[in-house]
Amino acid sequence: MINIVRLIGGLVFMGLAVMTLVAAPARPLWIAGLAATEWGYWIAIAALLPLIPTRGQSRLGKTGAALSLGAIALLLMPVIRANEMNRELPAAFDAAFGPSRRERAAESEDARPAPLVPADLFRPVQSRAIRFEERVFGTYEGRKLTLDVYHPGYVHGPLPTVIVVHGGMWQSGDNAEFVALNAYLAARDHVVVAINYRLAPRWRFPAARDDVLSALAYLKVYGHEFGADPARIAILGRSSGGELALLAAYTANEPGIRGVISAYGASDLRYEYEHPAPPRVLDTRGVLETYLGGPPSKADDAYFAASPINFVTSSSPPTLLIHGALDSVIRPEETARLDARLRDAGVKHIYLRLPWATHRCDRSFGGPCGQAITYAIERFLDAVMMPAAGPEAGKRKTEDGKAPAAAGERERARRRRAGVGPREH
Repeated sequence: MINIVRLIGGLVFMGLAVMTLVAAPARPLWIAGLAATEWGYWIAIAALLPLIPTRGQSRLGKTGAALSLGAIALLLMPVIRANEMNRELPAAFDAAFGPSRRERAAESEDARPAPLVPADLFRPVQSRAIRFEERVFGTYEGRKLTLDVYHPGYVHGPLPTVIVVHGGMWQSGDNAEFVALNAYLAARDHVVVAINYRLAPRWRFPAARDDVLSALAYLKVYGHEFGADPARIAILGRSSGGELALLAAYTANEPGIRGVISAYGASDLRYEYEHPAPPRVLDTRGVLETYLGGPPSKADDAYFAASPINFVTSSSPPTLLIHGALDSVIRPEETARLDARLRDAGVKHIYLRLPWATHRCDRSFGGPCGQAITYAIERFLDAVMMPAAGPEAGKRKTEDGKAPAAAGERERARRRRAGVGPREH
């Protein structure tokens, strides 16, 4: 009996492990692939069980043990590949933005030291206390559009500001997703504004895009109330939120937008319609027709206007593109096309391609994808959010509004600030 259990266990673990190698052809397998690639190192520990020696081990038991051993090797590959980025990704940022940015970032005790910190796979990332508040930035047909503000409880503005646009295929989701990164950035001297927007099918394009622009306008008028700097804004979006973030950044003609980040986001909706996800993963064409009002043959103008790739110019803001090679929801080839367009236009940008990752891979904040993406976002923001020139620009202030004068005083101020600023609800 124990040998049969050992064999079944080996088959299950190997079945999960295979999903670290292939793009999922169906939604249940996408979920399995997400678990295998981002929590695989935990599953690998469980896969050790069939390797425990017992008396009377038969051929079935040995086969199960061999399968488990192979599964462990595959389940650890995402961690190994992420560790390889400890050399490659910093070098890419050095090439794009210069080594001085890396040296300056390394001086911060809170900045991630590398794309993968092995210890962080097993422990929560420590953050200082932050403040949280909800605001209304618009009303449509009686529905209030809200945004959540995360900001440090110990620093007065103006601070670099990140507008976060959630995903959900333009039809679902809200600004409560992926709050770990919002809190992480807020604890490291950023104001994070996570917005809600109108959803299809009730509100089709361009309603969602217009809501992102409305949030941007609100930030310029009222941002000073919570420490935001309207002259230093980045827009971050995931999945369909990536399309909205890119579109707003490329079309707003707003000099305060210093950069835009798209994580596994859409960028060319006609291409996406022509190269849909496997139907058992997502009804891509149905999603796009709902959002844009029909197929390209009937809504060609909407497909063009909703595709960020059509609005890339030499003056487009610096861009960080992130995509997993195993993403079967939005194909990485779509992001590769935008990467080529940005390169041809001479736009400063980085394309972070994660060879092991699938869609929504940063669901695990401390997993290999979550760590690599957090590092890339932090490095990118550090590079593009330089304060405006001036004797007082960019100086970090203590609670009494005065900038520390020397390194020793900064350290004493930091110690005084630690723990100050409980969350507000």
